[in-house]
Amino acid sequence: MSDLMRYAAELEGLEPGTSPPVEQWKPERVGEIDLVIRRDGTWMHEGAPIRRAKLVRLFSTVLRRDGDAYFLVTPAEKFEIAVEDAPFVAVLMSRDGEGPRQRLTFTTNLGDKVVVGPEHPIEFRGAPETGAGAPYIDVRRGLEARVARALFYDLVGLCETREIEGEEQFGVWSGGAFFSFGRADEVFS
Repeated sequence: MSDLMRYAAELEGLEPGTSPPVEQWKPERVGEIDLVIRRDGTWMHEGAPIRRAKLVRLFSTVLRRDGDAYFLVTPAEKFEIAVEDAPFVAVLMSRDGEGPRQRLTFTTNLGDKVVVGPEHPIEFRGAPETGAGAPYIDVRRGLEARVARALFYDLVGLCETREIEGEEQFGVWSGGAFFSFGRADEVFS
């Protein structure tokens, strides 16, 4: 983990909203560390929460998803970590416009800002631990944010029904695209 800590210190000057090209790195050393991102967005190391928000933010910039596994990656090392649900939680939402011209911008618990649209879709599905339906937003390179429950209710207030292929779908517009949460008669049944 020493290479990871050294590399995290080097990343301190990164501009907000940017991250290194972790998908291009092919480190030779692979291992595991006792790090878990809990469903509520808390990063835990060896059973204790990491209290330094700056360190968590730095680690999040070198987070990568390969298939169903998550890794902290540097050019020299790759450490598998556990993620209970999604690595980020969307905690703020702003809206610009209405209907098909509406743009929804979400901010994650770690400060990432994402405008939902074709490049950053929102998908409604069951959460792994609870099975309850929740919206997930593609933040970057397959890393997602689950929309926090309180924010979910605000999002539902912006939803509408729309006929798609002969079925009434319940969903939301953003970035010129309609994102269906499912058939209108099944979404909340």
